[in-house]
Amino acid sequence: MNMKQFPYRLKTVDVPDCKVAEDMVFSDDKKTWYLTCMGSSNVIVGDAKTDIPIKTISAPVSKSNTTFISYPHGIGLNDGIDRIIVSSTVRPSDLGDPGETVTVIEASSGNVLSTHKLSDKPSPSGVEPVEAVFVPGSDPALAYISVMFGDILWSAPWDNGSKTFNFEQVYDFNKNKQSVVLEVTYNDKHDRMYVTTAKPDHLNIFDISQPAQPKLIKAIPTAGGAHHVVLSTDEHYAFVQNSFLNLPEMDDGSINVIDLGKLENIATIDTKKDRGLNPNCIVLLPEWHHDPAH
Repeated sequence: MNMKQFPYRLKTVDVPDCKVAEDMVFSDDKKTWYLTCMGSSNVIVGDAKTDIPIKTISAPVSKSNTTFISYPHGIGLNDGIDRIIVSSTVRPSDLGDPGETVTVIEASSGNVLSTHKLSDKPSPSGVEPVEAVFVPGSDPALAYISVMFGDILWSAPWDNGSKTFNFEQVYDFNKNKQSVVLEVTYNDKHDRMYVTTAKPDHLNIFDISQPAQPKLIKAIPTAGGAHHVVLSTDEHYAFVQNSFLNLPEMDDGSINVIDLGKLENIATIDTKKDRGLNPNCIVLLPEWHHDPAH
């Protein structure tokens, strides 16, 4: 898509090795993109100038191999440490075979380095990690990972000495009787984190001034299926899109407006809902988009 011309112009990019494209991130220099493919269990690397795929990263699941990529969905890239984290989510054809791992990839080479289980339960635990998002500017590097059916928020702090991540559970949403943990978003100062839970529906606001120790400030009720969230440019408001795969009790179809000063849900936008439509995502256009983590 040409985002320098209005109205925006769509362009089809052929990615033959990708089935069920999910999340995409760009390198800091905006020259390379990385795309997760849930249906083909791989990550595509592409040239952002030519829009041509240049590499396919895959590591088939094998009982004899503990390093693999399976149903990748969320993807976090940190150029500073040359690492990518991708989450193993769910088989897209029928939402079966939920994953329990994240895989670490060396960004520059595409080498698959390690796969890590994010559950203390016996396998298959079916906890289903969803998003893996680095905190911009964090030193040492740190990513947060939402684990949907485990109802847990994990962190992945980077160890500069060993050049590895230490995966840790940092928040349990079960104690708040929340489940289906989905999106992770940050403010511009990177001292606040916003995490949605779809059942029951909440926008959770965390203080991450100390990234390794997130502290819940407030859980604000929204509507069924709280999923994606964006912030206004002045960060006075958050807009929460309420729909998750049209699943029962998670398919409200509205958009909530959250006052981040008052920490209150102040309005509901039912434009789509009133027409029988169910918005799947909410993304700000480049003029207003300001979250470097996505």
